[in-house]
Amino acid sequence: MNDYTTSKSPDTDRTRTSGGDVVVSISKLSKTYASGFEALKNVNLDIRRGEIFALLGPNGAGKTTVISIVCGIVTASDGQVLVDGYDNVAEYRQTRSRIGLVPQELTTDSFESAWNTASFSRGLFGLPRNDAHIEQVLKDLSLWDKRNDRIMTLSGGMKRRVLIAKALAHEPRILFLDEPTAGVDVELRHEMWNLVRKLRAGGVTIILTTHYIGEAEEMADRVGVINNGELILVENKIDLMRKLGRKQLNLQLQEPLDRVPDSLSGYKLEIDAGGYELIYHYDAAGEATGITRLLGALKEAGIRFKDLRTKESSLEEIFVNLVRERR
Repeated sequence: MNDYTTSKSPDTDRTRTSGGDVVVSISKLSKTYASGFEALKNVNLDIRRGEIFALLGPNGAGKTTVISIVCGIVTASDGQVLVDGYDNVAEYRQTRSRIGLVPQELTTDSFESAWNTASFSRGLFGLPRNDAHIEQVLKDLSLWDKRNDRIMTLSGGMKRRVLIAKALAHEPRILFLDEPTAGVDVELRHEMWNLVRKLRAGGVTIILTTHYIGEAEEMADRVGVINNGELILVENKIDLMRKLGRKQLNLQLQEPLDRVPDSLSGYKLEIDAGGYELIYHYDAAGEATGITRLLGALKEAGIRFKDLRTKESSLEEIFVNLVRERR
């Protein structure tokens, strides 16, 4: 048995008119609540089949609202969502069967076992019993030894694993992970990301929201940034870091400086570490970094340094700067 491969259904040959590489298409999506609060404002987004897509944003930015609308939990005020070519409102049965959702909240039947919960979840989608698949899912989530324990007796981390098992029970093609590692231990976090890699290798599309930007930096193929209900950008992770990331050169000086000499004003240097460090920002993708000229200018100014190192912007720094610019 191939792990996590999807069951064949009569309509699997249906083809999207907008291109077979797009598995979720969100068009002009808006959500305004009765209070007048605009949770989403004209969001447009295409998710590619088989990718890991990370949706980043601060609390209240609209991440969970997007996921809830796509999964059919919340009704949009305007716009359309297509899942594998099916409208998620008019053809909700077809779309829901393709989606697995791991929500933030630990919502499970406390008196049931992990085995029964996962098996029942599979049955809700009309799929035939498949003990081998449920067994594989529970083993991959380190739940096999706890399969017969009541969920109420499990730790918070174990309950989180049960939620993932429920989401995978019906072999979805698309898996939404809404803050999946919030409040879990490091061991579970690593196990979950190993599972995500395994799922993606089996053709499952992964869409996740996370506050652990380092994980998005490590795992995601593309990144979307949302703030105040608006999608700020969607970019290939590597391209995003190359275009918006900065590199800096840190020079540790032999003697402290209280100010940058006028002869070096063109380099926009910063002084740090009590005057013992000069910081120079540069574009690594540019035709010239200016480092060679800077070192020559330092020598002419009589400034000697004993060590130097380079540092590259992280995805977290890029994210913080983007959100700050939009405030």
